[in-house]
Amino acid sequence: MAFGTVVTSPSKEKTMSSSETTEQRLTVRFVRTTENAHAPTYGSACAAGADLYSAEDCMVPAKGKFCVSTDIQVELPFGYYGRVAPRSGLAAKNFIDVGAGVVDSDYRGILKVLLFNFSETDFAIKKGDRIAQFICEKIAHCNYVECDTLDNTTRGAGGFGSTGV
Repeated sequence: MAFGTVVTSPSKEKTMSSSETTEQRLTVRFVRTTENAHAPTYGSACAAGADLYSAEDCMVPAKGKFCVSTDIQVELPFGYYGRVAPRSGLAAKNFIDVGAGVVDSDYRGILKVLLFNFSETDFAIKKGDRIAQFICEKIAHCNYVECDTLDNTTRGAGGFGSTGV
């Protein structure tokens, strides 16, 4: 695959021009552990997250949760982690959300997606359904320094809606 080629959903491959490509893309190696596994794909050239696909038929019970296997393993570059995020359509139309979505760069197990169903009806998932998106993000490791006081700010200790709705 040529530099600048974006892997998108099966019928949406696009080659970006050099003016659209501002930096080299990261390489994330992955392994399909079964024939049910799908490669992560981007829905568009500018999508932040690559879609993850279910490798199994399953049911997320109403007001419940289910851990769905993708049957892929990933190798993220050092200094990055993967964030498993909800797909907006599943959240808006079916009340399906994602939990526990941090994948460390040294994790080599099969990616699984913890789905929560906040609706009153069971939600069926079929093999090959897009269930979440995978976003590769840079890590900033911090030095935590204990102190007696913190600098004052206008906001102060206000939280949970204190700056407006």
